[in-house]
Amino acid sequence: QVQLVESGGGLVQAGGSLRLSCAASGRAFSNYYMGWFRQAPGKEREFVGAINWSGGRPYYGDSVKGRFTISRDNAKNTVFLQMNSLKPEDTAVYYCAADSRPFRSPKILDFWGQGTQVTVSS
Repeated sequence: QVQLVESGGGLVQAGGSLRLSCAASGRAFSNYYMGWFRQAPGKEREFVGAINWSGGRPYYGDSVKGRFTISRDNAKNTVFLQMNSLKPEDTAVYYCAADSRPFRSPKILDFWGQGTQVTVSS
C-alpha cells in the first residue's frame, strides 16, 4: 500500500517558481512510476509529467515542457515538481499519483494524493 501527501503549493506571481513535494509511505515506493496531474475548475484532469522508478527518464505533458522538472529521491520516498516560468494558466490543484506502470492518463491509477493548490497571479 502506498499513501501520497503533497506539499508546497501556494500563491505566486507570473514568471515565478514553486517546488511541490510528494511524500510517499509504503514499502513499494521505489517500484512505482510517480507523477503529477493538475485540474483547474471546470476542466478535466491534465497530465503534467511522470518519472520512472530510477529517476532517469522523466516525461512531460506538452503544456509544461521546458518549464517544469520532475525528480525523485527514493531514499527519502519523495518526488518533486519544480515549476519555473509559471503562468496564470498553470493555476490548478496539483495531484501526485503513483502506478506500477508508466502513465499519461488519470484513469485507473493505483494511488493518488489529496492535492495541493497552486495559484499564479498575473
